[in-house]
Amino acid sequence: MEAQLEHLADLVPHFAAVEDADQAHVLARHVAAVIERALLLQPDGAARRVLVNDVLSSVAAHDEQLAGAIEHLVVLSREIAPGVHRLVRPVTPLSDAALMTNTRGEPSLSAELRSELASADGVDLLCAFIRWHGVRVLADQLELLREREVPFRVITTTYMGATEQRAVDELARRYGAHVKINYASASTRLHAKAWLFRRDSSFHTAFVGSSNLSRSALVEGLEWNVRLSAVATPDLVRKFVSTFDSYWAEPAFVSYNPEIPADSERLAAALARNRLPGGAAPGGVTPVTGLDVAPYAHQLQILEALDAERTVHDRHTNLVVAATGTGKTVVAALDYARLRRTLPRSRLLFVAHRREILEQSRRTYRAVLADGAFGETYVGGERPERWNHVFASIQSLAAYGVQRIPADHFDVVVVDEFHHAEAATYRQLLDHLRPRELLGLTATPERGDGVDVRAQFGGRSAFELRLWDALSADLLVPFHYFGIADDVDLRGVEWKRGSYDVGTLDAVYTGNDARAAKVVRETRDKVTDVRQMRALGFCVSVAHAVYMAEVFNRAGIPSLAVSARTPTQERADALRRLGSCEINCLFAVDLFNEGLDLPQVDTVLLLRPTQSATVFLQQLGRGLRRADGKAVLTALDFIGQHRREFRFDVRYRALTGSTRRGLVDDIEQGFPFLPSGSALVLDRVAQAIVLDNVRQQLRITGKELINDVRSHGDLPLAGYLRESGRELSEVYRRGTWSGLRRAAGLPVAPPGPDEDALLKRVATFAHVDDPERAEVYARLADPAGPSYTELTDRDRRLARMLFFQLWPDRGGFGSYAAGLADLRRHPAVCAELRELTAYALDQARHLPKPLGEGLQHLPLRSHAHYRREEILAALGWASMSRKAHGHAQGVAWAPEDGVDALLVNLRKTERDFSPTTMYRDFALGPDLFHWESQNATAVASPTGQRYLHHGERGTHVALFVREAPTDEIGPAPFLCLGLCDYVTHEGERPIGITWKLRRSMPGETFRVASVVAS
Repeated sequence: MEAQLEHLADLVPHFAAVEDADQAHVLARHVAAVIERALLLQPDGAARRVLVNDVLSSVAAHDEQLAGAIEHLVVLSREIAPGVHRLVRPVTPLSDAALMTNTRGEPSLSAELRSELASADGVDLLCAFIRWHGVRVLADQLELLREREVPFRVITTTYMGATEQRAVDELARRYGAHVKINYASASTRLHAKAWLFRRDSSFHTAFVGSSNLSRSALVEGLEWNVRLSAVATPDLVRKFVSTFDSYWAEPAFVSYNPEIPADSERLAAALARNRLPGGAAPGGVTPVTGLDVAPYAHQLQILEALDAERTVHDRHTNLVVAATGTGKTVVAALDYARLRRTLPRSRLLFVAHRREILEQSRRTYRAVLADGAFGETYVGGERPERWNHVFASIQSLAAYGVQRIPADHFDVVVVDEFHHAEAATYRQLLDHLRPRELLGLTATPERGDGVDVRAQFGGRSAFELRLWDALSADLLVPFHYFGIADDVDLRGVEWKRGSYDVGTLDAVYTGNDARAAKVVRETRDKVTDVRQMRALGFCVSVAHAVYMAEVFNRAGIPSLAVSARTPTQERADALRRLGSCEINCLFAVDLFNEGLDLPQVDTVLLLRPTQSATVFLQQLGRGLRRADGKAVLTALDFIGQHRREFRFDVRYRALTGSTRRGLVDDIEQGFPFLPSGSALVLDRVAQAIVLDNVRQQLRITGKELINDVRSHGDLPLAGYLRESGRELSEVYRRGTWSGLRRAAGLPVAPPGPDEDALLKRVATFAHVDDPERAEVYARLADPAGPSYTELTDRDRRLARMLFFQLWPDRGGFGSYAAGLADLRRHPAVCAELRELTAYALDQARHLPKPLGEGLQHLPLRSHAHYRREEILAALGWASMSRKAHGHAQGVAWAPEDGVDALLVNLRKTERDFSPTTMYRDFALGPDLFHWESQNATAVASPTGQRYLHHGERGTHVALFVREAPTDEIGPAPFLCLGLCDYVTHEGERPIGITWKLRRSMPGETFRVASVVAS
């Protein structure tokens, strides 16, 4: 063996000097042969590791790539008999990446998979469908995999019924695979085909491409697959690992065991159903499947927002706005299930206007509550007997006489399609009843007649599900939006009350043959077949709608114009004809902004400028509902030259979820981060128009903002933001609220000595979202408030949090009392701080809860936001002897309270996509988080041991996350996710640790933190 090593030592310098790739490859193979002979002479595993480590230490000094190539040989050495080893090496070295196309002269995918399986210490398979012929090609290697007790995880689907149940059963029974299945059929998004081979040495490899587990894919087909390597493509392998683990943790992927009859029957039924057109079950009977009542991420958001409205804000009349198909009724049922735990009687009234809605809603409540006898219906000829849980039509209640129902009889009242609530029958009911909780559900808060139902809820809604979130959650069909310049100049059109003058717009558009011809031309160009499309065109006036219908008819595209003047039966007939493709387009005047029940609409033509983001989204939303055969919504928006007052940023931010500044990057880069399947394309001229308009909104000068504040009069901060439509960041990017009011000539408290620097720090309180902190901060910022020495121990911690927020470097004060006294010498600062924290608290949509477990004395709460300085002060890390300003690390260890605070930036860079950092700290599930320690932390180090054994040692780990280091105001606050517990770890320097949260993270945080769409 020593001779072998000496021979190798002689080769190393020669290898390092070789520049020709082919010669280097030959020499590397020779080195491999030397190592192989040495390994065969040394049967003891530990001694083999010592041997190779000795080799590596000498080789790495000359060539790190060669060292990596040698290291993987240890992994591939398998004992085939006592003391006898064989080196199993894939044709493609473990350190190489490759493209495999099953073509002549290269190894087949099946051959490479067999050799990779022989050396793997863990195998993950992700593919849309599995066939028996594909399994049997790998049978021998899968058998050895089980004999070696290698973990084997498989994720597949029932999509199109292509999976064969025998293949899945054999993987589980014969080869010991742990199988998870996605049973979704209508909107299955998993089309991936990929293998991951994990190795204890970290020499992981993966195959990603077009090959499912079938014989044609592995052997015969013209399949393309990319081979990844942890050596050559480490970031891609890291992404594979994190994404697969995230899928594995998702509730949508259900564990499958063929030995459990219910599992086997469910799979058989799903495969049979999905093989037939439309997903119908054999015999034409649609099976009744169990409702998955575990809420999705967006539904968790709504539920927590309702909790916050009731608990934090004491509001018990609430509105939820979410698109059709997003599960509002499921949310209402889950909400009721929570409420009835605390309400003494929990009597329920669910009101809708159609029998179908009532029956479906009752089924939903029964499934959520696991009570098949729950609820009575009051519709048609059916009447309730007990009147405890009633699903009633508004017509039946009106006929019965709402005055006959005691006003306080029902504890919970839910009104579906709340935009109908302005009708007299609804008003009589709502004016009479006095429930403990009223919940309104609607997809369209702004009605076509201009009435906004949010006015009945104090002008606000408990939660509004953004289009971005609904698309990301795969609840709606993707959109392809095309912004097309139409050569119309609107800069001379009069601007009235926040929009263009309709009469002048009508004159510009109606009879404009050049523009109309462009609309026809672009529609033909962008739509696959105009004679198969079902389109809605939104026009500026009745005359414009009639004109556009005539233009389309002359172009051979059957169309109609409808308006509020059109008789009801005629409008209904027009919709029927559109649904059956007798006509291909309906032109309307805001008529179908809401209330349209035609999911087949697949094209929308936006033929007038719409300033309201809500109306814009409602028009787009007419085509976003799912329907058989509809893959995408095509939206054509015709864009002219606009006045400065018109704001494109409002609509595109509503569409994309971007920040105002981020929107500029989105436009310049072609909107690269849209939800899966969606696209937003602006032609060259339209892009220039939109980009200039958005930049103008960003370039608002301080003088313009002062004039705007002055024009709205003496309003409080919240009132100004509401009336002006501006955002808090616009106020604080340009200075302070007090400064703007002073400049505008509005009354402001007198300034304190040298207040400018202190006043600028007030913006850092824009995140305060728990009642206790807001109340204590307000007391501390009151010139007549208590002194520091008069505070309780808990309030003193809060006072220190306030202190370090204002003076991260301690401000030169010798005591906290001195700092508090100095604050109170600045009346304007105190007044603005109180006003800003009150506004921030009013915007809170999370329910803060104590950390618990011996940490009740800490004024930190899960699901509340904190800046770094507040966290450090609350934990005692920052003090009069150690300022908060210098802490820039990702962990703060507070030994006095025994807490490790993990401070995580989910995106490590300020704004750019970074594949090297995205897959280090991320959510595996709503209550699971993968985190990487500092790079220097080893498992055996005191810090590493404290992380891994915090439970036994009685210390705590608290997790704080934020999306990025900064937001539009400045350094971004962290969201406290609460305490978490160690689950497992891998590697070291850094250590990758999976933590289990004691409280599931908010839905929107999970979406941001997860590496997969949810």
